[in-house]
Amino acid sequence: MNTEVNKVLSVVERGGIILYPTDTIWGLGCDATNSEAIARIYDLKKRNDTKSLIILLAEPKDIFRYVADPPLDIMGIVRAFEEPTTVIYDRAVDLPDNLVHADGSIAIRVTKDPFCKMLIKRMKKPLVSTSANISGQPSPRSFSDINTAIKESVDYCADYRRDEEMNGRPSRILKINAEGHITILRD
Repeated sequence: MNTEVNKVLSVVERGGIILYPTDTIWGLGCDATNSEAIARIYDLKKRNDTKSLIILLAEPKDIFRYVADPPLDIMGIVRAFEEPTTVIYDRAVDLPDNLVHADGSIAIRVTKDPFCKMLIKRMKKPLVSTSANISGQPSPRSFSDINTAIKESVDYCADYRRDEEMNGRPSRILKINAEGHITILRD
């Protein structure tokens, strides 16, 4: 895994787009602070850039770096999640405009996946995570399910876990406001 993380890291640090396994499905990713790489992902997916993307973080404490007013107990809330959960927070900071939703919110998942966690820690930046499909098509459960056009358009396809079938279920999505009120958007 270490060797593969190093390969992926070198591509991401150069502004490249990767195809990689996550804690839910195969994803497309890039440095979440690189607006040009983010634009390439929107183009590759044929996705309207008004639909924002998710970012992955390695640790709950990192939320405070990218959200202006998270609830004070957010680290405890996130640590308690038993399944992959993406949280939408108001008032994103220090992220490119083409990543942040028009209302100023950002979708963040703190990953428990060892590969993703190691990559993000080495990047010292968040990682974009969006399903490895053309917009409107089914999310790929395995590497073999990924459209050939996607595979040929990225800068690197991770070798790690290519033979595994993912759970195929996207993450749960919650919205948490600054007061800590939780709304379930997708369960």
